[in-house]
Amino acid sequence: MQQIFDFPMKSAYGFDSFVACDGNAAALQFARRIADPSDAENLLYLHGPSGSGKTHLLQSIARSLCPATADSACYLTCRDSFSARELVGRFCGASALVVDDLHLLPDEAALRAALWQLFNDFYSSGRKVVLAGLLPPRELPHLDDHLVSRLLWGLVARVDATDDHSRRMILKKIADDRQVRVPDDVVDYILMTASREVGALIAAFEALFRLSMSEQRRITLPLARRSRELMQSRGVAP
Repeated sequence: MQQIFDFPMKSAYGFDSFVACDGNAAALQFARRIADPSDAENLLYLHGPSGSGKTHLLQSIARSLCPATADSACYLTCRDSFSARELVGRFCGASALVVDDLHLLPDEAALRAALWQLFNDFYSSGRKVVLAGLLPPRELPHLDDHLVSRLLWGLVARVDATDDHSRRMILKKIADDRQVRVPDDVVDYILMTASREVGALIAAFEALFRLSMSEQRRITLPLARRSRELMQSRGVAP
């Protein structure tokens, strides 16, 4: 009988829990370089579709560069609301500047100026600067032109794990973390029915795993179909 282990679904953000594949190999290599204090490279920009692993890499870098008790102090996502003053205050005294979801930066002159100033302060002092967004630097809508130009000075990599090979590797990694066996036909079914975003893939597996655990049943194709039907009935099918 399949054993059930009650481990957390989401591994802590770290390089060891990141699933490497063809679509993110360069980004992972660059991220490890930036996270290494002995490496002179201090600028990285990552771009790619939602759910491809950018946030995982950025938070892995922040965890590596910042003290364990303050890794969140050098990481910020533009999904949050903040003023120019709050942006500057957030990184006051931080050992790295790590900003995620840069494509969501509001169209405000004060924020553009504040981010440009922070970039200059960190970059000129040799501290690490890591930024990420959906779009390549030149396509970001609300950045200072000087900052767009500077981003091209450093390491730039696309992160994309939406191909089937990469998604299959991710599912296998999640199953291994849970210490459960997932038959190939179940993997194929999830790949076929879930959207291409990695987050949706994980949500589909999580729902299936929880159903398997609650009913003390092995993960099989019929159970996977039932899990998807339950998600659809709740309006949450990925």
